[in-house]
Amino acid sequence: MPLTLEQYADEFLPGRGLPWPAAPKADPPKAKPHLERLRVKAVMWTVYGTLLDVPGGELQFEHPTEFVMDAALDKVIKEFKMWQSMSRKPGAPAEYMRELYTKALTGLRLTGHGGEKYPEVASERVWDDIVKKLQQKEYTFDVGTYGAQNEFVKKIAYFFHASIQGCGAYPGAAAVVRLIAEGGRHNGLLADGQCFTPAQIHKAFRVQDPSFDVNNFFPAPLRILSADKKSKKPSDALFKAAADALKAKGIAPHEALHVGSNLDRDILPAKKHGFRTALFAGDRASLVATKDRVRDPATRPEVMLTDLTQIADVIA
Repeated sequence: MPLTLEQYADEFLPGRGLPWPAAPKADPPKAKPHLERLRVKAVMWTVYGTLLDVPGGELQFEHPTEFVMDAALDKVIKEFKMWQSMSRKPGAPAEYMRELYTKALTGLRLTGHGGEKYPEVASERVWDDIVKKLQQKEYTFDVGTYGAQNEFVKKIAYFFHASIQGCGAYPGAAAVVRLIAEGGRHNGLLADGQCFTPAQIHKAFRVQDPSFDVNNFFPAPLRILSADKKSKKPSDALFKAAADALKAKGIAPHEALHVGSNLDRDILPAKKHGFRTALFAGDRASLVATKDRVRDPATRPEVMLTDLTQIADVIA
């Protein structure tokens, strides 16, 4: 049986002994929590900058430092044995791979928007484009380990992103998600995210809670991720999809709490679509909100969390 993405991230790769960038350490801003009891049946989470700590507070497609980017691409070439099917142009292998990657990413960003104001690219499509080019030079991969090509490219996408950004769970994240579920409420994702985002949650949360299984705590119907919907925050499409997913479970938007760290991309569109809102002010790198706007009745969230565990004092 081919590996699932969760197995690949949490079991297969750690056993390889490969070097990975370390997860950043949260730098809490000066902020006071504002907690009040809210009657909710579900909590819809932003992932990066709220559940998962990554450099800069959000997922990157390209690392701003050329050396790091090239090192990650070299790592991909070696891991997936791509060199024999690559062009023998002068220069380092990473340079040629960077050309392929940039061309594929740029092409996807320029096409297929469908009128969406905030379009999103699915990272696995970038690698699918590259793999198809390599297959013109007889590139093959281990289907028994990685699965069919649509699953293989997702694993490459995870591997590459894990090579350019360290990732870890914020303190208390796994315990809070478990608390919500064990209290009879739903956990969901309403976030900018990629095909491998649930696998990153699975791996990072198991550091805090070894028995954690992302599929048990974040069921697929409540995973509203930008790559799947081809739109990213603050797109109306993403929030409408979340409202529809909750409606299918008999939950209205006002019965769901959306937690995020960005006032414009998380809190304001959530308020617009009728969700209850909580701003996570636990890390300077991800927090995007000014004191004036947090205090303004038109833009302020209902709840301010400085620690994820405070949500235990919020959900009623």
